[in-house]
Amino acid sequence: MPGENLSRDEARERAALLSVDGYEVSLDVRSAVGADAGDGGPRTFRSVTTIRFRCAEPGAAGFADLIAPSVTAVSLNGRDLDPSEVFDGTRILLEDLAADNELIVDAQCAYSRTGEGLHRFVDPEDGEVYLYTQYEPADSRRVFATFEQPDLKAPFRFEVQAPEGWTVWSNGVGQLADGVWRFAETKPISTYITCVVAGPYHYVTDTYSRTFGDGTTLEIPLGAMCRKGLAPYFDSDDVFLVTKQGLDFFHDHFDYPYPFGKYDQAFVPEYNLGAMENPGMVTFREEFIFRGKVTRASYEGRANVILHEMAHMWFGDLVTMEWWDDLWLKESFADFMGAFSLVGATRFKDGWITFANRRKAWAYRADQLPSTHPITADIRDLQDAKLNFDGITYAKGASVLKQLVAYVGQDAFLEGARRYFKRHAYGNTRLGDLLSVLEETSGRDMGAWARAWLQTAGVNSLTPQVLLDAEGRIDELAVVQEAAESHPELRPHRVAVGLYRRGADGALERYAQTEADVDGPRTVVTELAGAEAPELVLVNDDDLTYCKTRFDETSLATLRAALGGMTDPLARALCWSALWNMTRDALLPAREFIGLVLKFADRESDIGVLQMLHAWAESALTHYAAPEWREQGSRLLTQGAVVQLYAAEHGSEHQLAWARFFARVTDEPGFQLLTGLLDGSATVDGLEVDQELRWALLDTLATHGVVGEKELAAELARDDTASGKRHQVRCLAARPSAAVKAQAWAQVVESDALSNALVEATIAGFTQPSQRELLAPYAEKYFAAIERVWAERSIQIGMDVVRGLFPALQQSQATLDATDAWLAAHEDAAPALRRLVLEARDDLARALRGQACDVAAAG
Repeated sequence: MPGENLSRDEARERAALLSVDGYEVSLDVRSAVGADAGDGGPRTFRSVTTIRFRCAEPGAAGFADLIAPSVTAVSLNGRDLDPSEVFDGTRILLEDLAADNELIVDAQCAYSRTGEGLHRFVDPEDGEVYLYTQYEPADSRRVFATFEQPDLKAPFRFEVQAPEGWTVWSNGVGQLADGVWRFAETKPISTYITCVVAGPYHYVTDTYSRTFGDGTTLEIPLGAMCRKGLAPYFDSDDVFLVTKQGLDFFHDHFDYPYPFGKYDQAFVPEYNLGAMENPGMVTFREEFIFRGKVTRASYEGRANVILHEMAHMWFGDLVTMEWWDDLWLKESFADFMGAFSLVGATRFKDGWITFANRRKAWAYRADQLPSTHPITADIRDLQDAKLNFDGITYAKGASVLKQLVAYVGQDAFLEGARRYFKRHAYGNTRLGDLLSVLEETSGRDMGAWARAWLQTAGVNSLTPQVLLDAEGRIDELAVVQEAAESHPELRPHRVAVGLYRRGADGALERYAQTEADVDGPRTVVTELAGAEAPELVLVNDDDLTYCKTRFDETSLATLRAALGGMTDPLARALCWSALWNMTRDALLPAREFIGLVLKFADRESDIGVLQMLHAWAESALTHYAAPEWREQGSRLLTQGAVVQLYAAEHGSEHQLAWARFFARVTDEPGFQLLTGLLDGSATVDGLEVDQELRWALLDTLATHGVVGEKELAAELARDDTASGKRHQVRCLAARPSAAVKAQAWAQVVESDALSNALVEATIAGFTQPSQRELLAPYAEKYFAAIERVWAERSIQIGMDVVRGLFPALQQSQATLDATDAWLAAHEDAAPALRRLVLEARDDLARALRGQACDVAAAG
């Protein structure tokens, strides 16, 4: 509906007018089970909300937010209002407000199938129904009447009537009495982090205990839950281990006891996000429960998300940004703290390697799009807010915070955080509130730092220049800083510059390093003058700053010859990341990057880096390789993968990673091995072909027409679960048939019958690099459909369709021209929709530049 959006100006006006004293929310979700009404309308539940609030200007008018199919009754200060007059589908008009007010709204709200609001999931395995809520940034209004903005905090008291035999959880501790679940009142929190989870979940408990220096003891009840069908795979002991380690770490460093009582963690189906930081009731996507063998990188990733969400209990829940402009005040900090605590508190001591290799790759991509923005963004409305949960707000912000720690020192940074929590507990903040405490603790002027790093966009590149004297020693080493024309800001960088050379055994090792402040277009690093000549200079050694690392010709030649011999795993990951950025920037041909992966990936000890190299190699072949070289490139990747599959240690995670990579990239000669692994006629010593790996093999076979609907139906019968259904839907949409593509397109674009998870699976199957010709007719259909899809579907589904179905595989000037024509003809389209199309256009233009670079490399 047009009225679903909320502007920043409206939110500011309402915050100046209203103060909220408390909510009482009563939900009746007994309708979640049983047959649909059969009238074609949405399945609904009853929601009764009582809001007590004050008005600074008695007699003024305001509005409450509610998205619901119908409203039964509205009462304001004892006056019954006519719902047909005051409710327009998204807002409730409130006129003639008193100094103190009580609003009561009785509504029929709709269960969600898109992961927004109160999501209802029916497990195909056993028919059980599961509910959970997801609100960020503004979907609590789909469940109860609210003032939907982060700075109108209030205590919440929930009660829920649920089907018999269910358990219900919310932010506070709950009790069942007389058929109703009643929950303890929360501390003042924002609407978007309230939460309800209900159903026959499998639930496991534990306790965290902490004794502080003053002798007081804090005990936190812990809970973890998932669907019953996933219970056999649920390693709750590891979830609790990381949870306790995180709580210890944050208590040690924040000096502010966990403020929200209990700590439940729910792994829920069909989740749109990785996780959500609802205080006392964190929700995660259930894919973090592993049904098959996964690598250490998957466990590390889950631990990182657990700790990221835990950091939010302080950064975001206790102290919350005033409006979404300062979203980074919670997300950048949580992303940084996730890696910081991962390394400091858990078994995953290489967390900064993963951060450098994976999270920063996300940031570097986002920061070079035309939609890039400062970390402190200009968020005009809720649609802007939804799109700014991006690589800038998360990973670039976290990278900049890592730079800040190097700039002010870790002790000053953490002391600033401690003062920030105590000064603004249960309140809302802006950028200046954080900078003021950091100035106090560090003694540095944070204004200049903030202007350079938080209030400008774009990524700088740092390149070494080395001049040698007559004796072959360094006469001068300088760092050259450059910026894109579109974002010319040069920034101050605290960097470590490392010098490397090969030893007698061929190992590439650091023999000198110094930290330096790089500022302006060229900075001389005087401390390294006189050092022996390096074979490689790494200008962001230890990954202290946020930049694109470049190499001089000597360093690049060394990497071409000896990258696999680099002994330091973080430095090696940084070099891989730099080479990938060069490939994306059309400075290194895609075939050369793929060649480096095939030459050196077998020597990569860090499993997360190896899996990232696999993903980058696939992307290089799909997007940046010359079209005429793709067939040869595919053959080379297939040959390299199968050699490593058999050479890897039997039963190791490296073997599993190579098996999955082989399954994704193999061409026709490899299909026989995939088929043999499925039917047991072929084996690879040590490789366990579990159910998840079976689906990975079938995905490739379905994509190339080796298996069809019959085989996929048989596999679903073998794995008749929600996870199995998602895999089957993806495989069905991947088949190389015009009729299949037409059906998949209709299911996603012309119908809203599929849930968000099945929309995601269908789009993933629809778009296959080996089916470019088959997909060509959908380029024109895409541009004809997206404005209607954006208007008619929820923002989450709209984003999935607009991003996922863009004709990115039609890599030609004609597609670029068609994109430009749509943008020119739709200047008045929703800004958020235009942003998505602009981003896709930029990726396409980058792919064409990369292909031109690769063509040139062929001579």
